[in-house]
Amino acid sequence: MPNLLLLTLLAAFPALSTDMYLPAIPTLQKIWNISLPEANLSLVIYFATFSLLLLVHGPLSDRFGRKPVLGWGILLFIAGCLLCACANSITTLVLARMVQATGAAAASALSLALAKDLYEGKERQKVLAYIGVILPLCPMVAPMLGGIMLKYMSWRWIFVSQGVLALAGLYGSLRLKEPVFERTRGGVLSVLRRYKVLLGNRDYLSYTLAFCIMPACFFAFIAASSNIYIVGFGMSEQTYGLYFGFNALCMMAGSLLCSRLCVGYSSFSILVFALAGMLAGGIGMVWTAGATPVLFMLPMGVISFFVGLSRPISNNMVLEQVDKDVGAASALLTFAFFICGALAMVLISFDWRSKAFVIGVLAVFGSMLPLLAVLFLESRRKREVAG
Repeated sequence: MPNLLLLTLLAAFPALSTDMYLPAIPTLQKIWNISLPEANLSLVIYFATFSLLLLVHGPLSDRFGRKPVLGWGILLFIAGCLLCACANSITTLVLARMVQATGAAAASALSLALAKDLYEGKERQKVLAYIGVILPLCPMVAPMLGGIMLKYMSWRWIFVSQGVLALAGLYGSLRLKEPVFERTRGGVLSVLRRYKVLLGNRDYLSYTLAFCIMPACFFAFIAASSNIYIVGFGMSEQTYGLYFGFNALCMMAGSLLCSRLCVGYSSFSILVFALAGMLAGGIGMVWTAGATPVLFMLPMGVISFFVGLSRPISNNMVLEQVDKDVGAASALLTFAFFICGALAMVLISFDWRSKAFVIGVLAVFGSMLPLLAVLFLESRRKREVAG
């Protein structure tokens, strides 16, 4: 399996295990007679578990190698999928999703670490952009597949199909040649102490904190989209899949543009442009408050486009700040990214008068704060160079 395809598949594990399942949330609410916040626990707890386990898998891969950690993680993911398919209550489903999240964390953390191991500089940025082009296919196609399965089969087959798809990742991990990198030493506690070294890296920490809040609005959209489109606007699961897929298409277009722009333009200029565009989309969402399906879909599409444009550059900027402890650095970055997403999912689950308005507010703050931080960091870097 080509490295680019494997990295894309590994990066897709969180979306694979979430987006296909989204159309089933209203169905589970009816079957188990539960509220939306209760149903969304299967999303929130998943991302919380996923985020915490990232911090374990990353440094373990620095100590023991990428392949063993990756293979074990994918096997856990497959086991979690089968347990989800057998769940008979929201409690058992949440517990099964925790197993699934444990495995997905290994795949997601190591996708960035392997990108750092296998590629350098501009080539790495282009690879991350190409992954960003392919990756949105998952959230674009997955809800539609989930909707089709709900129409003709039980919701349980959604999780069975996820386990089957994960077998391709397991095959790729077995075929992968272990990258050469400087490994850490010591036991588990010594491995985990490497985070102290990372937290002392001022530039790495600054960029991580600046970029982790950007996609909070998109996570809120993931958690609330089925409620907004299916319950709020009365759409079918299949139509919802098409509307959801539009946002994934916009994100794909943003990443495709990034792969073209990164050749002739500076990363800083592209990132500032992307954050400004995301801010404009957030203001549009706040202004319209998603009054109609189109007025919700269009500003969300703008936000998704500029999130797709910014992610490859922001990830590459963070990775460029480290030469050692790459697994831990990748894990901490992904942890910060998803823990902000989990908090956004909790926030959007409350009974807001307009969930679209809340998503717009998250987009405004999720673009404005990183924009100010990036401008400040760039100004500081220039002063240090001049001094």
